[in-house]
Amino acid sequence: MTLTDLMMTPVWNDQTIADLVSIEFLASAVGSVLGAVALLVLGYFVSGWVRRRLIRLAQKYEELDNTLFTFLGNLARYAILTFTILFVLNTFGVQTTSIVAVIGAAGLAIGLALQGTLSNVAAGVMIVVFRPFKLGDFVEVSGQMGTVKNISLNCTEMARPDNVQVIIPNASVWGNTITNYSTNGTRRAEWVFGVGYGVDLKLAEDTIRQTLLADPRTLTDPAEFVQVNNLGASSVDFLARTWVNSSDYFAYQADMKRKVKEALDDAGVDIPFPTRTIVQG
Repeated sequence: MTLTDLMMTPVWNDQTIADLVSIEFLASAVGSVLGAVALLVLGYFVSGWVRRRLIRLAQKYEELDNTLFTFLGNLARYAILTFTILFVLNTFGVQTTSIVAVIGAAGLAIGLALQGTLSNVAAGVMIVVFRPFKLGDFVEVSGQMGTVKNISLNCTEMARPDNVQVIIPNASVWGNTITNYSTNGTRRAEWVFGVGYGVDLKLAEDTIRQTLLADPRTLTDPAEFVQVNNLGASSVDFLARTWVNSSDYFAYQADMKRKVKEALDDAGVDIPFPTRTIVQG
């Protein structure tokens, strides 16, 4: 084979070697590469801009959930990057349909191998979409109680009341009962106060009621409830209920126990404790 015959041999897309080394082809190839790079850079910045806009949109309007829009922003970013890469490959004559098929088959194989991880991802999507809680909520789930700090596709991060970090796989979160203490703005506090059988029950009831109402955190709507609830072995038990803002609940619950005890002492109301009399024969 002569050099002329070699140069005229088709090697790629019916292009001969002579065509591939021509100035026109090289200029076209350089232009295509530069165009592809420009498209990739443009897609990168556009995807980042779309993500930031979605996140800022949730931060601007209080009725929009930050967790959901952060997830949507990340999803939009990766979608734009994926379509940009496929478009660039298509301009170079690469059969993107084959690539998509290969990726789908690989994804199926990986999915079968990582069923546990994908179940966490699926549960994370359900948490983000249905929003049983959001960042900053105080919740109890999987036997753990704390403030939600972060929600990712794989796990949920919480801080316990003692500020210890707890990370729970999303499959365990979504598959268990979720108690959200922050959803409602108010909560009902409840106590049982025992007094002696010989005390003035009206005095005891008024003392408990006035002590509860004297605290500025006590809500008057719904009204408080203070009534005799049980006649115990050594005490008459009053059941007391009041409503308070959810953010004040834990401190309020503890404070009222001490305040009511001190008020009953000041009023001369006896607070009994179990006693045992031993008679020797």
